[in-house]
Amino acid sequence: MNARLTALLPLLLAGCSMAPEDVRPPSPVPASWPVGDAYLRQSEASLPVVSYRDVFVDPRLQTLIGQALVNNRDLRIAAANIVAARAQYRIQRSELFPQVDASASYTRSRSAGQSSGSGTDDESSGDQGGSGARTSDRFGADLGVTSFELDLFGRIRSLTRAQQNQYFATEAAARATRLTLVADIADAWLVYAADTSLLRIAEQTATSAERSVTLTRARLRGGVAPRTDLRQAEQILTAAQADVAEQRTQLAQDVNALQLLIGAPFDRALLPETIEQAAPAVRALPAGVDSGVLLRRPDVVQAEYQLRAANAEIGAARAALFPRISLTAVLGLASNALGSLFDNGAFTYSAGPSVAYPIFQAGAARANVRLTEAQREGLLAEYERTIQVAFREVSDALARQGTIGEQLRATEAQTAAAEDTFTLTEARYRGGIDTFLASLDAQRSLYQSQRTLVQTRLVAASNRVTLYRTLGGDTLLEATEQGPIPATPAD
Repeated sequence: MNARLTALLPLLLAGCSMAPEDVRPPSPVPASWPVGDAYLRQSEASLPVVSYRDVFVDPRLQTLIGQALVNNRDLRIAAANIVAARAQYRIQRSELFPQVDASASYTRSRSAGQSSGSGTDDESSGDQGGSGARTSDRFGADLGVTSFELDLFGRIRSLTRAQQNQYFATEAAARATRLTLVADIADAWLVYAADTSLLRIAEQTATSAERSVTLTRARLRGGVAPRTDLRQAEQILTAAQADVAEQRTQLAQDVNALQLLIGAPFDRALLPETIEQAAPAVRALPAGVDSGVLLRRPDVVQAEYQLRAANAEIGAARAALFPRISLTAVLGLASNALGSLFDNGAFTYSAGPSVAYPIFQAGAARANVRLTEAQREGLLAEYERTIQVAFREVSDALARQGTIGEQLRATEAQTAAAEDTFTLTEARYRGGIDTFLASLDAQRSLYQSQRTLVQTRLVAASNRVTLYRTLGGDTLLEATEQGPIPATPAD
């Protein structure tokens, strides 16, 4: 009989799990992206392994991203959260093992005896007969296990698994932070380039307007042009001068935004000169990839681990319905003399299990099970919604990528036509063929077309950044500096 119990003991200590099986829910989105004229379907090949260096090829931008990955404070907060979650997992995991404590003690006691006619007390060490003081020494050394819970129903294992999945979710959140940071820096870099181009356009327009004001003032003095022509020319000039001031302010704010993202001062030589120069630095990712790639997006990974943690919490809540069996054991040595402390006769031990079972909790334990099940249902819906949102974001980016080329070509053609129109109308005005109003209208149209072209180029480049951000899965941003985490002991 004892042999059978000995054979069963490891199985009892291994415990069991009452948590539902971890099964990834079916994807709530189609297996491929939308197709059609707006999506420029290319192939249904899987997404190639990419990193931000493959997408953002300008060395200046790569340098800024590298500095931000070292200095950004949001990343430091995320790293601290990972360390805290890892430590919390280790704390919870330690409950799977017995806590062994060692202690040593020394006690010296003295009892006073009655005097027998001498009138004095004898304070010698040891026994001085029935009339003197008595002293005694006691030495002890103990090794004990206090209230180690035998996890027969998997309560502690479920809590440990839940904490482990929370750790993985925290790590995924940190990867999401890094991915967002890289994309934000690329966007800010492109915005600075666009604002630089807009500043140049405003300065060129102001210079052209100054020439028009000078010419119109001379024609007014010669009696050739009315005063209204001069005032209209001055309106174009002052509007351009106001735009110059606004764009200079915007550029300063762009630098401030980049410095906040990077987390430290940076070399201004790393900034682009124009949007025409910066836009080709962002390469396009292929469209038409399998939508299963969304399962590696950091926010989707985070939602999945949170769902798994909720699954484990259900197991812990179910196990709490059953008795808790704890074991307490103490092995020790005790002796009145230090020299004989390690003799065989000084050995002592005590061991005893205890069982705790809640008799009446007014339904709290079962309500806790229902609570964890409801929380899991909510996290399941959140997981599916996260995938659906990701699918929509990528689909929107692909739709924009499919049409932005046509829009950019049309805007370039419109700007070229506006520039030619302005050149012709200005020459006709100076030749006395056209009115000054026609020249002013042509100048306004050219100015607006040039600004629209800059904005369209910015949208085209930013859309490629958005596609990088929404697809996720940057291989350079997945690893952490924490090293491998110990696995939870198997059920």
